Amino acid sequence: MSPEDLQRGLKLGHIIQGPIRINPKNYEDAYIPHPDGVSDIFVCGMKERNRALNGDIVAVVLHDRDNWKIHVKNLKDLEEKHQEVESNSKPNDDSQSVVTQRIEGQSESDSEPDVIIESEEIIDLTTNSISESQSAANLSISSDQNIDQSCDSKSITADELPVSSLATKSVSSAFCTDSQENASTELKNVQVVTNQLADISIDAKDMKTINSVPNTPQNDNNMSGTPLTDKSTTPHSKTEDKKERRSHRGRNSSQKNYSTLQEVMKEGSEVVKNLFTTDDTVKSNSANRVLQRTGKVVSIIEPKHSRACTGHIHLMADRNPDTALFKPLDHRLPRIIIPMDNCPKDFTFRPEDHVNTLFICRITEWKEDSMYAHGELMRSLGEAGEIEPETEGILIENDVDYSEFTEEMLSTLPVQTLPWQIPDGEITKRQDYRKQCVFTIDPATARDLDDALSCEKLDDGTYNVGVHIADVSYFLKEDTSLDKRARFRATSVYLVQKVIPMLPRILCEELCSLNPNQDRLTFSVVWNMSEKGEIYGEWFGRTVIRSCVKLSYQHAQGFIEEPDREWTEEELPPISDGYPISQIKDTVHNLQMIAKNLRKARFDEGALRLDQVKLQFTLDKDTGMPNGYSVYKQKDSNRLVEEFMLLANMAVAHKIKKDFPDKAFLRRHPPPQSKMVDDLVELCNNLGFPIDPSSAGTLQRSLWRYADDDNMSIARMQVLVSMCSKPMQNAKYFCTGCIDDEELYRHYALNVPLYTHFTSPIRRYADVMVHRNLAAALGYSDLSEKSMVAIQSIAENCNDRKTNSKRASELSSELFFAVFVKTAGPFEETGMVMGVLDKAFDVFILKFGVTKRVYCDKLAIKDKLHTKEQKNPILTLYWEPTVENGTGAVQKISIFTIVTCVLKPGELPLQWMAIIKPPAV
Repeated sequence: MSPEDLQRGLKLGHIIQGPIRINPKNYEDAYIPHPDGVSDIFVCGMKERNRALNGDIVAVVLHDRDNWKIHVKNLKDLEEKHQEVESNSKPNDDSQSVVTQRIEGQSESDSEPDVIIESEEIIDLTTNSISESQSAANLSISSDQNIDQSCDSKSITADELPVSSLATKSVSSAFCTDSQENASTELKNVQVVTNQLADISIDAKDMKTINSVPNTPQNDNNMSGTPLTDKSTTPHSKTEDKKERRSHRGRNSSQKNYSTLQEVMKEGSEVVKNLFTTDDTVKSNSANRVLQRTGKVVSIIEPKHSRACTGHIHLMADRNPDTALFKPLDHRLPRIIIPMDNCPKDFTFRPEDHVNTLFICRITEWKEDSMYAHGELMRSLGEAGEIEPETEGILIENDVDYSEFTEEMLSTLPVQTLPWQIPDGEITKRQDYRKQCVFTIDPATARDLDDALSCEKLDDGTYNVGVHIADVSYFLKEDTSLDKRARFRATSVYLVQKVIPMLPRILCEELCSLNPNQDRLTFSVVWNMSEKGEIYGEWFGRTVIRSCVKLSYQHAQGFIEEPDREWTEEELPPISDGYPISQIKDTVHNLQMIAKNLRKARFDEGALRLDQVKLQFTLDKDTGMPNGYSVYKQKDSNRLVEEFMLLANMAVAHKIKKDFPDKAFLRRHPPPQSKMVDDLVELCNNLGFPIDPSSAGTLQRSLWRYADDDNMSIARMQVLVSMCSKPMQNAKYFCTGCIDDEELYRHYALNVPLYTHFTSPIRRYADVMVHRNLAAALGYSDLSEKSMVAIQSIAENCNDRKTNSKRASELSSELFFAVFVKTAGPFEETGMVMGVLDKAFDVFILKFGVTKRVYCDKLAIKDKLHTKEQKNPILTLYWEPTVENGTGAVQKISIFTIVTCVLKPGELPLQWMAIIKPPAV
């Protein structure tokens, strides 16, 4: 496909652009978001994925509707739902469809479709820091209620287009639009650079040799792809293949789990056929709802994946002296052929010495006729399972830049040595708040203090409330080498044991950090408001402040919880400039009073907040190993700061959008996918906990109905919140001139028309962009000459780096949790079931906020039975007899069942597993 054809197809909507997500539990399944927001496009198998890697921006063409998929579980449910009506009209027809027979023959497979929704950690949607990528409670995204124009006979389909092969070097595109969410938005200034490459063709004769090729993500389960023609590169034995298939592939196969619409219409029961051909709108919608759009990747527009991965090296089965095999730990990646001279010198003769060594490898080429990529071994990271080598691997895999800032970069700063004083000329240009009671409220260990608060009560009973943010843009000048590096990094990366800063530490911890008793440059938003949060006036401007005290959240919480307590100097951090403790305390009380009213008004107007358990570790000072944990709990002091940060972000968003309607740097949050929401509603209704997802506010009020103080209600609420988080989409930065429809600017969770990030420029480059927007709006500087396309490109990079940063943080938490279980476990904890499959079930460990799949074959049971009761899946376990339970207990596992879990180390260095104990009889 030529670049012109690709561009034309994208503009006409015949080709769909989006990021590809590959299921980590079944790498044959991948998904691309559809612009209509109803459901994703399913890409089945390696051939259809066309060598795209997770996160790549790809071009996809839909298959003909006849080739769309229907998950066999959904098909069976649909048939059962309408069987009674059909049986009444045909009482003597007891025939059973071939499709149904095929389904029932799979009763022992975990056939529930796995779905990934990478919900983002935004200020109003706090995500779980440790979780399995999927759960059995995941909702199918396999259907539409309405078939859109993309399946019209006049549209181009995947079956009519060639598939372009995919180069591993960067293929760029600069779209001044967000086509994933805005199919109707006109493409502006579109430039697509891609290669015109040959079609992928799989010769039937090549398939004959597939059994001789080792099990890989590409060929396992007879997935399409062409085996290597060089038989000497056969990597390993069939025995090893079978073992790895059991441990790595996942327990379901997309080929077994899905039937095409064409197959259903040919082999299905009359009940199902009638549903897909009827003129009855209700029945037709019911059928279309289980229909999963499918497509194939025709080009990689931009390879977002770093092409780097951690893993282990292995000899070829025939000990080929020229090449070795690299097996990535991430099973969504292909196995990689590497030159033997990349490996340690003694590897050929003593491969066992390197079994536990962790290496980093980068893909350099992936030919269209091969199931294996080719690459280069970059270096050894160290022993697998050790924290530092594993952490370095996490950073490299997620393309996190952790290199040191160069002297040339640091030389662009207006400050070279410390201590530094603000020039008198700069102070005269700013509003001086140094004699105001201004202070910070942050975590006790924070060193990058980028926001401070002030609150002055006036004689008329109103308050002047100020949010003061570090003026990073004063030091970070646009397009300097340091600015370019910060722009590339886009965000600080927070790991368990350290932070990879976006900016040099001289800025993060000194010049920009609002440290107490030091003059600092800030950008401020100040409101005149009532105690109810009613705003009478608003001011934006550059300021200079001197924070009088660095309060922790615990200190502020103490003021809130004990308003009448007399605090002593020894109980608090040093307070400068002669401010009495009583004044600090009163200011916190006034801020809390206003924040509570602001928060109430926000939720009354329809905001949504989904809080999940977040685990924090304490580390041994000498070894750096985890030696304890705590669960993060948001308290009033956290909410106090949050309310004013949200208010500032919204105020700045309106200001810069008004002044620069085409170049404002904003943040939007699309609504959840409607198909997943429909499935969520059905699931919750079946469980007896109906919800109203018609808006963020109604969903929030639905959840509040089930809140209570008893342990069962608390646990159930955690599971419900986790389930409701899955359909949520990521919030995104964007340039306003690149999206025509302003309705798409909205922030779903906050339920506001405009939002941005202004309050954390030390750790987010997006905020630096917003500061520059605001400075231009206030006449402090000229508006950047960057085009809308260039601004959108920066926004996309911020989105990508945010995703990578979040993933690295999650993997760091998972790493430390695995080490914690290994060194301090096993643990016996209470869990609640949040999803049930045929041979497994997912358990939410309440104390840790961790979701783990429990497999029945790991339990001491005699048998199991998977059934349904009132449309809810039930897994009945028949336990082996023990001294405690006599003849053996019988236990029914369903969603919300409370179980006792044992968390213990697994066989691999960083593996941990969960089993449940039999119930007492």
